[in-house]
Amino acid sequence: MSAFFHCCGGIDFHAQVIQCLQRIQYKPVGIFLTKPQCLALLIIIKMETTPEKLAVIIADDHTLFINGLCMLLQTEPDIEILDIAANGREVLSLLASHTPDLILLDINMPGLNGFEVLKRVKSLYPKIKVVMLSTYNEEHLIEKAKAGGANGYIVKNAEKSELLQVLRLVWQGQSCFPYKQPAGYSAFDESDPFLKQFQLTKRETELLQFIKQDFTNQQMANHLNLSIYTVETHRKNIMQKLNLKNPVELTKFILQYNL
Repeated sequence: MSAFFHCCGGIDFHAQVIQCLQRIQYKPVGIFLTKPQCLALLIIIKMETTPEKLAVIIADDHTLFINGLCMLLQTEPDIEILDIAANGREVLSLLASHTPDLILLDINMPGLNGFEVLKRVKSLYPKIKVVMLSTYNEEHLIEKAKAGGANGYIVKNAEKSELLQVLRLVWQGQSCFPYKQPAGYSAFDESDPFLKQFQLTKRETELLQFIKQDFTNQQMANHLNLSIYTVETHRKNIMQKLNLKNPVELTKFILQYNL
C-alpha cells in the first residue's frame, strides 16, 4: 500500500480493513478514517468481494426425488438451498420468511398444484424467478407454464448439467424452455376424441385400463417396467386433468364413460 492509511479502532480492526483493501488491490493515499467509517468500508468491501449465491427454494412432494436434488445442488458453490416445501401451501408460507432468487416448483403437488402456486407467486412476488419441474416433456404443459409467467421449465430426467444450465441462465435473466418436440411424435391418443379432449397422454390412457382392472401402483410399475414414482406421477396428472379429487371419483369416471 502506498503513502499511509490510518484507522481509529485498534490494531485488530485496523488489520481487517487493511486485509480487505489488499484483497481488492485498493491503494489509498493519505486517508484517515474514523471507526464508523472503517466499519462502513468493511461492509461495502465484503459485499463487493463475497461471491453471490443463487438462493433457491425447492418444492416437490416426493421425498426421494427432493433429497437427491438437494444433494446435487449442495455441491455447487454458487447455489444455496434456503428451504424445501412438500406442497403448494408450504411454498407460500415459506415466502413469508424467505426471499429466494428462484423457486424450483413441481407441477403436481397436493394442496395447490404448481400452476396455482406459480400464479400466486408471480402476483405477490413478481421479482422471484420460477422454474417448473415436471416428469413430462409436453408442449401443452410448457406453454401453460409460459402463459403463467414461469421463467423456465425442466424435465425431471434431465442431466445434471442441463439442470444447472437452466438455473443459471434463468438467474441471469433469461427464459429457458428447452422443449423440442420429436418429429412425428404425438403424446396424445389421437384415435379417441374423448380422451384427446382431456389431453390424456398415451401412457395415461394405458394406466386407466390398469386402474379399471384394480391394479395397484406397484403392479402397474412392474407390468410397465416403470418406477413406482413415475406411476404415482402419472396418476396425479390424470386426476388433475380430469379434475377429480380421489380414487373413488376416478373409478366412477372410468365406469361412467366406459373407458
